[in-house]
Amino acid sequence: MRTNRLTIPDDLYKSLKEFTGKFHSRGYECYLVGGGVRDLYLGHSIYDYDFATNARPEQVMKLFRKVIPTGIKHGTVTVLVHDMEFEVTTYRSDGNYSDGRRPESVSYSDSLEEDVMRRDFTINGMAYDVLSDEIIDMVGGIEDIRRKVIRTIGEPSERFGEDGLRTYRACRFASKLNFEIDSGTLGAISGALDTASKVSAERVRDELMKLLETPVPSIGFEYMRKSGLLALSIPELDSCYNVEQNRFHAHDIYYHSLYSCDAAPADRPLIRLAALLHDIGKVSTRKGSPEGDYTFYNHEVIGARMGRRIMKRLKFSNSDIENVNNLVINHMFHYTDDWSDGAVRRFMRKVGVGNIQDLFILREADRIGNGTRTGLPEPIKKLQERIDRVIEAENAITVRDLDIDGNVIMKHFNIQPGPVIGRILHELLELVLDDPGMNNADILIAKADEIYASLKNQDQG
Repeated sequence: MRTNRLTIPDDLYKSLKEFTGKFHSRGYECYLVGGGVRDLYLGHSIYDYDFATNARPEQVMKLFRKVIPTGIKHGTVTVLVHDMEFEVTTYRSDGNYSDGRRPESVSYSDSLEEDVMRRDFTINGMAYDVLSDEIIDMVGGIEDIRRKVIRTIGEPSERFGEDGLRTYRACRFASKLNFEIDSGTLGAISGALDTASKVSAERVRDELMKLLETPVPSIGFEYMRKSGLLALSIPELDSCYNVEQNRFHAHDIYYHSLYSCDAAPADRPLIRLAALLHDIGKVSTRKGSPEGDYTFYNHEVIGARMGRRIMKRLKFSNSDIENVNNLVINHMFHYTDDWSDGAVRRFMRKVGVGNIQDLFILREADRIGNGTRTGLPEPIKKLQERIDRVIEAENAITVRDLDIDGNVIMKHFNIQPGPVIGRILHELLELVLDDPGMNNADILIAKADEIYASLKNQDQG
């Protein structure tokens, strides 16, 4: 049995050894570097394999049959070996960072140490020599992992001044690993907000989504608030801090939002984003009541508008915006046993059948984030049972589920496409929502005759 200082499955170790061995056989160095070394040291699985070498890109491309020049400008190529992808970057030193994100130039180096010193954090600055089975740690990364600390390599203000995205990455790593950010490093984030402001909205969005996939995202968001990054990127959420809620909540709006986010599933980042934003409308709708408490009427409507603006600003896709908006605007639904079957179907139509489970997940996370309750309340469980019965019966919920369509109506009345078709279909659906038994072509045509006649009378009147 092989013994080593990193927890690596034997089959993976064999692949890594074969890969790096090819470099060594030609007289080159090659080390596994970055987050992969960190995660293997912690006993975590890794899916990205980053290597550093003194071989130049063109030399790497000669060593292997399948090589993609993914980042050739910065000395990076991707080598395809069997069913694995290995990203290989030539040792380098970076030139000036005038845009706060990318170096103006890079210079190749023959020194692993010089390459390590340009990296961001000590926990990401270790290298692993697969052939000798040794970790090369020039920056104190192992000690910082043991201390559970996020610390920059070298002077924090210099590292953040080079690349503003590193400020966000520090907060994400704190959440991912449940580490603390070193006080000097955290202070330097606050001093690097000008540089952080230069990071593109797309890159900030990507970091936020990665943060939302960590075990406890509230850790990272709290570091963002303390450092000023939150006010820079999501000021609407930052303004929720220290805004008291009513007697039904244990936390202010900000912490309630964070804890609701934590309570949503880590593998559903958009639901977590909805949980983070679901109450941001409370700040502007907060009103004092005669009893000395607070109300937040229509906060879900205002919050949905604010959430849409936030997500547009961060360059989210239209579909992601619609999904989150739908959850935020509908999260305040109030079910009672006196809902008719038609009311249940209208609720399903409003939310969308495919979105209902996500809404219930958000509602449960909201309840947990409240700080005084857990789980779904019984009324919502009853609503879920009624929805399941409707779905099982395959009752019409949308116009597409009707037994006739717009083409049938146009042919029946010998009319051209226009708004009247939609009005007829909408009224037919309302009838079917109350009585699914009416979803029959002959019945719907007869009802369409009545509706069409009524619409003509209204137009003539």
